Amino acid sequence: MLSARQQHCLHGIGIPLWRARGAAAVDALVENQAMPLDTAAAAEPDDSAIEQAAPIPAEAPPPGADTTAPAAPATVPKLDSWDGLLDAIHACQACELAQNCTQKVPGVGNRQADLLIVGEAPGHDEDIQGEPFVGRSGQLLDRMLAAIGFKREQVYITNIVKCRPPNNRDPRPDEAQHCRAYLEAQIELIAPRAILSVGRVSAHNLLGSDQPVGKLIRQQHTLPGTDIPVKVTYHPAYLLRNPSAKAIAWQDLKLLHQMLQ
Repeated sequence: MLSARQQHCLHGIGIPLWRARGAAAVDALVENQAMPLDTAAAAEPDDSAIEQAAPIPAEAPPPGADTTAPAAPATVPKLDSWDGLLDAIHACQACELAQNCTQKVPGVGNRQADLLIVGEAPGHDEDIQGEPFVGRSGQLLDRMLAAIGFKREQVYITNIVKCRPPNNRDPRPDEAQHCRAYLEAQIELIAPRAILSVGRVSAHNLLGSDQPVGKLIRQQHTLPGTDIPVKVTYHPAYLLRNPSAKAIAWQDLKLLHQMLQ
């Protein structure tokens, strides 16, 4: 800051004294408050602080952008208990099979069974009664089990899909995939010592194979991702149409009995 003498000299040689706008007000404020000028400057907010405190305006969405809020994720049913699993199966509307069936057919039997039997899909009688293998195929299956010392009540019986396909056709791969989580939950809850897979659709879906059933029957299998042995055999409906294949099925049952010993 210029001294009074310097200001007088400059005025004398015709050099005007320039003062910052608002300086007089600052001087007055300083004089009135008896505050040193450097203290007053320290009291001023820093420009950087003002910039940091200023709110950042939200960026406008581009023209034509979808501004609707995202939908909440769908609730995934809990399949870690029998109550939750059965509720999920009965409420399932994942594919067209659910629209055409009379009722869902989750499965039946001993939930702590050593033996799990997995068929293909419910048929007409199963769709009416809500229980798998209750028609002629079921009666033959009961006799097959009795031949190796098992009663129906001692095993658990289910199918790859839980709804009857129209006209008893084979379930499509996408329909089997929709029911896959239910079957996996049943296997985990039961924890069987062995699985009897009856029929081509059952074997292909359980093993992830497309080989003929006749070839799969002659091989040893383990359920992928587990150490549970799987025995493949012909479906009882096939045996009713082809009685000569019962001799092969009997050998399969004897091997299954050995696996459970």
